[in-house]
Amino acid sequence: MDNDTLDQLGGMAVFVQVVDTGSFTAAGRRLGLDKSAVSKQVSRLEAQLGQKLLHRTTRALSLTEAGQLLYDRAAQSLEALAEARQALGQLAAAPSGTLRLTTSVAFGRLCIAPLIPEFLARHPQLKLRCSLLDRTVDLAEEGYDLAIRISPRLADNLVARPLGEVAYRLCASPDYLARHSAVQAPTDLAAHNCLYYGNNEFSDKWTFQRGTFQQGAFQHLAQEQQDARRETVQVGSNFIINSSEVIRDAVLRGMGIGLLPLYAVEEALNQGRLCVLLPEWEAEGPFGTTAYAVWLPTRHLPLKVRLFVDYLVEKLEGGGTAIGIPHPGDC
Repeated sequence: MDNDTLDQLGGMAVFVQVVDTGSFTAAGRRLGLDKSAVSKQVSRLEAQLGQKLLHRTTRALSLTEAGQLLYDRAAQSLEALAEARQALGQLAAAPSGTLRLTTSVAFGRLCIAPLIPEFLARHPQLKLRCSLLDRTVDLAEEGYDLAIRISPRLADNLVARPLGEVAYRLCASPDYLARHSAVQAPTDLAAHNCLYYGNNEFSDKWTFQRGTFQQGAFQHLAQEQQDARRETVQVGSNFIINSSEVIRDAVLRGMGIGLLPLYAVEEALNQGRLCVLLPEWEAEGPFGTTAYAVWLPTRHLPLKVRLFVDYLVEKLEGGGTAIGIPHPGDC
């Protein structure tokens, strides 16, 4: 960038101040310059651009067509510069205040709560107020800074950032399996007691995609394989409730088969208290396959929100595998 361009940028900044304040005198007062210096800057800019920018009278200033065009572009650039300076200032500042967060009960207790101590240790001037709610929260109306949602559909008026993949497991206890017929295909589920999540948003139809497990994460078979397909089966249940953890506990007690997020059953699976059914089929869970951090659109995302979202991405997405229960060694 040559000296002439740098000089023009300075002149544009002065010009914008003249337009914003409505006079050379007021612009000079804001910039710490006298009226004549401001006038000279604008005149030099006009000479450099070869365009008249202002109509000058003894009473007022008005923009020419060229002046309006330049003002619109220059004002946007100066605003972007101010935003960049603010963002850089935030990088050096210590986050403070209270971060209001909401997420679902099971995901919050099993996946988010174990991560909180380290985050607050990193940022001791922050406070975190977390509400675990199994309902969709209106962030603006209820005053939340951030929500963590697992959903196939997000509202158009929210900004969303994916945090990680959510996988599901079809499982039952060894005791249940010993007392009931084998499950060798999705259609066999129609003959079993299938404990499903009860909420108006979800149904009693379970859908499966042919696939295979690999290294603990679910991988689709190649599309060219002829056996790849989807199947949907309508299931019945004698117990319906809107709690993944209660359904898991009922499955552990041998009440039936459950279709649950990995994070809710991972520990029981590792301990052998639950068994995976139909491992060659991927279940399409009721909540969607991705966890998101969502917030209201804003020109300047608060530092406390940005830091917490970055932290969750670091902890939940880092390994590229499905979200499970965090362990002390993961932190």
